Amino acid sequence: MSDPLQELLAPTRAAVQRYQMIQPGDHIAVGVSGGKDSVLLLALLARLRRFYPAPFSLTALTLDPCFGGEETDYSALTALCDSLEIPHLIRRTRLWEVVFDQRKEPNPCSLCARMRRGGLHRLAGEAGRNVVALGHHRDDAAETLLMNLFAGGTVACFSPKSYLSRRGLWMIRPLIFLSEAEITAAVRKAALPVVKSRCPADGSTHRQQTKERLAALSAEYGPLADRLTGALQKGGINGW
Repeated sequence: MSDPLQELLAPTRAAVQRYQMIQPGDHIAVGVSGGKDSVLLLALLARLRRFYPAPFSLTALTLDPCFGGEETDYSALTALCDSLEIPHLIRRTRLWEVVFDQRKEPNPCSLCARMRRGGLHRLAGEAGRNVVALGHHRDDAAETLLMNLFAGGTVACFSPKSYLSRRGLWMIRPLIFLSEAEITAAVRKAALPVVKSRCPADGSTHRQQTKERLAALSAEYGPLADRLTGALQKGGINGW
């Protein structure tokens, strides 16, 4: 039987090497929300750590939004981290209360994302990590490009690797050469634990709408996610 993680290790390493994401001695904080993308990222980096020529260490960081005012059960993630010999730090937050209760945001995703990023950066700094790894993949990049184009009239996307001078942190995205379908299949075949999001906006976001538009256009014109990320690379947009 084929190893689903081994099959995705080559494109992950290719992304890391192409954009020089990992340097010798890096202390990498992996943002692990419990979703399929972040869980696979953690497992792949743990495997890459075994043989990558630039030695690095890993720590898993989880920010609990405490949806509904209740703490999320991340015990399955902690067990996975234990099996991979990776420390797992969990920070309980008031994110749900601020976004949905106090601010009552009609479109909460943008504020929630900013708050989560800020919290993750602070936790990484407190833990003495100098790199934060996020689980964005190829489809995320294509969707972000379309969202920026449609909503803001700008040709822009997140970068494969970027530096936050205020925090003294590097941000890396090792899964950018992988499709969401590949990630979903690998997580299922490898039986990796996924913690279902309890966000009340889950499945009804602008990103979900863009994902559906991209799927519809791809059915007519072919693999647009490949072409859009290829255009990012050809144009050298945002460090691609």
